[in-house]
Amino acid sequence: AGWDPMLQIREEVSFTNGRIIVRGKLVTRGKAKRADYILYYKPNIPIAIIEAKDNNHSIGDGIQQALGYAATLEIPFVFSSNGDGFLFHDSTGTSAEKETNLTLDQFPSPAELWERYRVWKGLTADEEKIVLQDYFDDGSGKPPRYYQCNAVNAAIEAIAKGQNRILLVMATGTGKTYTAFQIIWRLWKAKRKKRILFLADRNILVDQTMVNDFRPFGAAMAKLSTDAKTIERADGSEVQLTTAIDKKRRIDTAYEVYLGLYQAITGPEERKKLYREFSPGFFDLIVIDRWLSRCPCDSPSLPAQCPARTTGRASDHVFRYRRGRRREWPRYYERGPARHTGRTFTIQSYRAEIRGTIALRPQDGSQRCARRTDRRHDRRGCKIRRSY
Repeated sequence: AGWDPMLQIREEVSFTNGRIIVRGKLVTRGKAKRADYILYYKPNIPIAIIEAKDNNHSIGDGIQQALGYAATLEIPFVFSSNGDGFLFHDSTGTSAEKETNLTLDQFPSPAELWERYRVWKGLTADEEKIVLQDYFDDGSGKPPRYYQCNAVNAAIEAIAKGQNRILLVMATGTGKTYTAFQIIWRLWKAKRKKRILFLADRNILVDQTMVNDFRPFGAAMAKLSTDAKTIERADGSEVQLTTAIDKKRRIDTAYEVYLGLYQAITGPEERKKLYREFSPGFFDLIVIDRWLSRCPCDSPSLPAQCPARTTGRASDHVFRYRRGRRREWPRYYERGPARHTGRTFTIQSYRAEIRGTIALRPQDGSQRCARRTDRRHDRRGCKIRRSY
């Protein structure tokens, strides 16, 4: 059907190691998830999944298993086969029938499946070019994790369609910086975003990002700092960080990717507020790491012309919530700060995808929520006990 076995077909793809099961002091893993075949239109853009059974099974015996894998990997087209034919399940709803039987010769080509996908997503020709922009490949042959691909592809599609504010919620250790890099890289290479600002809350996070994940940006990248620094990489090599600010605090605007601290952008004193050196429309894309930690957009004193400013009402709402209602934090989406952060990013219509795609959690259970108990005092001075 025209599929390239080297670039578009992967066999026996293990995408989880199995759920972590803890019983007292015993820790075991559940059954790992492994798909028989995953078909890609382009690298890291999966489009179909095939579950293969032997000839002793019927054609559709593997369809439920494949549908479960497809839900995790967010793949719209599902096939089950026993070697005699295929049962095709179209999750997009664009076909006349949701499930159809196909002979071996009727298996669709990559172009046919992509056309169905494009119609389903409503992609125009310009949007399609952005969505199909290549990932960065470091030559190691190691692909991104499946949930990283889900996050990157969903974010790219949303931005291609004109959505300006997107919230990615990912657990610790899931590769948030790498995911942000792939989003920035694809938009930068597609020339959709030309000037990018990446903000973090600690110097070490900015420095590590520059010498590791963001290293491919090379000479186009600089740090918003006056202090030149040499960083040693894990392989023992040393890297001199490029800075975009001279000793007189003048900013070189010739770079395309800027990295800095929240504190460097706002500054404790009026003369140190760097955002005043940029015009309001200077940056095409702003990526804020750890939004819920100490984002300057939470501060009600931040002037509206700050390039990292969000809408005033929503930003002030987040600030007030954090200061006065911390006990609700554990209820992350229903009653926690992410609910109000979501309002900041105007993603109410994106709620269905937040829980499945954008709010990413490792499906293998590697980030297990810990139950803990805190003691606090209520307004009358009495101790209260709460668990979450």
